Parts: sequence; C-alpha cells; structure tokens
Amino acid sequence: MLRQVERLPRRIAGYFRHVLRRLTGGSWWRGIALLGGLLTATVLGALFVAWTGLVSVSAHTEHWAVTRWFLGFAMRNAVETQSIGIEPPRLDDRTLVLKGAGHYETGCAACHGAPGKPRSLIVQHMIPSPPYLPDHLEQWDPSELFWIVHNGLKYTAMPAWPAYERKDEVWAMVAFLQRLPTMTPAEYEALAFGPTPAPGNGGSSALLDRLSDPLGPVLADCARCHGAEGLGRGAGAFPKLAGQSETYLLESLRAYASGARKSGVMQPIAAGLDDEVLQRLARHYAQLPADATVPATDEADEAVEYDEAELAQALRLAEHGAAERGVPSCTDCHGPKSGPINPAYPAIAGQYAEYLALQLELFKSGHRGGTDYANVMHSAAQRLTPEQIDQLARYYASQPWEAIERVTEPRD
Repeated sequence: MLRQVERLPRRIAGYFRHVLRRLTGGSWWRGIALLGGLLTATVLGALFVAWTGLVSVSAHTEHWAVTRWFLGFAMRNAVETQSIGIEPPRLDDRTLVLKGAGHYETGCAACHGAPGKPRSLIVQHMIPSPPYLPDHLEQWDPSELFWIVHNGLKYTAMPAWPAYERKDEVWAMVAFLQRLPTMTPAEYEALAFGPTPAPGNGGSSALLDRLSDPLGPVLADCARCHGAEGLGRGAGAFPKLAGQSETYLLESLRAYASGARKSGVMQPIAAGLDDEVLQRLARHYAQLPADATVPATDEADEAVEYDEAELAQALRLAEHGAAERGVPSCTDCHGPKSGPINPAYPAIAGQYAEYLALQLELFKSGHRGGTDYANVMHSAAQRLTPEQIDQLARYYASQPWEAIERVTEPRD
C-alpha cells in the first residue's frame, strides 16, 4: 500500500506526459502552438465576459475570497520587493513624529481612523475598505511603510505622495505611523492638535470666536501645526510665521498652491484656498508679534548652545560667507544689518535650527523653490558643506528676533 502511494505522483506525471504527447504529437512547435492557442482563448474569453457586462463592479458586494487573497498576495510581495534597499533615518526624532502627526489628522485620519476615532461610515463602505491603521501597522517595517506612503497603491484610493521629491515628509509620516499602534486617544490628540482643542471636544470660547470668523476654520487648521500665535509648536517641525513680511508669506503660500514649491503637506491645503484667503492669511501672520513667548509644550525645542569659538566661526560665516567656496554673506539678505531688507526675503533669526537646516538641504538638492529669488539660494546652498549648514542653522536659531526687526518694504 505504501509503495502504491509513493508511486502515485509518478503515475500522475506520466499520465500528463502521455496526454501532452498525444496533443502535440511529440513536436515542440505543436506544443508552443497549443500553449499560444490556450492563452489566446483565455484572453478572448475574458474579453467576452467583460463585453457582456456580467462582471460585477458594484461596491455593494465584496470581492470573492480568492480575489481578495490574490490582490493581497500580489500587493504584499510587490511592496516587499520594491522596498528593498530603502534605508530609514532615525525615526525616533520627535520633530519627524510631530510633523507626521500634523498631516495625518488632515490627510489620513478620515480614511484610516486614529486612536479614539473610527473610520468614517462612507469609507467603511468602500471596496476595498481602507484598513483601520492602528491595528495593521505592525505587519509592515519602516522601509515598506515608506514605499506605500511614497508611491501609493493602485485601485485602492491610496494616492502617491503629492510631492514625490519630498522624501523627508514621507519619513515624517513613517515616524508617526511607527508610534500610532501604541498611542492613546489623549496622546494622539496632543500630537495632532497641540494646544488647539480638537473640533467637537468642547474647546474654549476663544476657539469658538475664531470659528465665527470666515477665516476662522482655516486658521484653526493652521494653528494645529503653526500654533495659534504663529510661533510653531516649540520644535523644528514647523516654522515660526509670526512677524514675517506679508510679501514673503503670500508668495510662499502662492508657490505652495501652484505646486511650484513642493510639499505634500502644504500644497493640498494651499491649493484648496482662493487667493483672497491666501492674502488674508499672510496679513494675519505678518501682524502677529514675533517676539512673543512660545507656549510651553512637551515638544519644546532645546536651547541652542555655543561656546565662544563656535559662535565666532558661525558669525563670520553668516556675515562674510565663505569666499573660497563661493558662498555669499547671509546677513546681506536676511540680516541682522542696518537699513531695509527686501520683504521677499524671510527673517530667519530666532527660527528653529532643525527647520533652517532642512530648508538649506532642500535648497541644496533643488527641492525648494517657486519664488523669484529661489535661484539665489540654490546657488548658495549647493556650495555649503554639511558642517556649514549646521553652523548657520544653529547660529540663526540662537539669535534674538530683535536683530532683524527692520524688515520693511523696499524704498522707491
């Protein structure tokens, strides 16, 4: 009996070889023709079924179990293979986590839910339905999550990242997603909303006053990342906007809205606003006091510290540039200096060091632009060494805002 069982696979294989020889007459050419005929018949059959309209495309019914399995199998293996070689940065960086949280609430939570927030009813009736992410993230490693967020997934309503060049933003999302499965509703709210109360959670009378203004809902969204005072969240994830010139802020918003300045975080927001709202936003933040104290938060930036030698070296680089590398002076455009400064240039004294360093890196790689003077920064940043970028970022972050208060409109 055992021998008969052992011989069974051979007998089956022999039977198929016999049938194949009968069909092909032992000829390879007839075998290839037979295979081609079968493939052609399969394709024509599939086209005929599609032509009849019998294929169900209704979102009211689920896929067949075998279809779900095959699509999941194909997707899983595609992501595993195509994410090979992607090396993640340090993902426990609080700046990355905070930046990812700000965008997740705006762009992802409606479809994928969040701690204490179920997916919307409409999303739950989509086929395929986007997963509730806090329960599904642990099956993916950081490189695979990066690939999915960066490239999106066809036929699932999961889009590719709107600014494909901005890998730094995608890594911020991955850093946040790594934290999401163990996050409590309170922790999520603190990260996603900061000191601004979440809509529907009571809130303060001040928030209700803001929402009564036509610009209020827009400002409420802006405040989640930039703070109600326009001073960021006390960390380098978001820039300080308060006190910047209206010209600079408006041109930046327009650049984001048009896509000329790449950002998967800012572009979807700015592109949905008309130019009158962009002007009002620029005017609002330009009028906020730049020397106000940043509210105390858990994300507060550490103080920038220098010894005297480092400060002298950084000051020399800011004031005189680096002639041997063709790097111009920073103070000529950004201060501090006496006299007016072109309002199209941002004031960077007192800005967050992490934010400044990232912008210099983006200019260096050509991934920041969209305004009239971007080419000046492209040329300058390309000549900076990583050490010089760090020096300049930390130096300007250590300077008081008063040093560049003389930003004015150019004289006629």
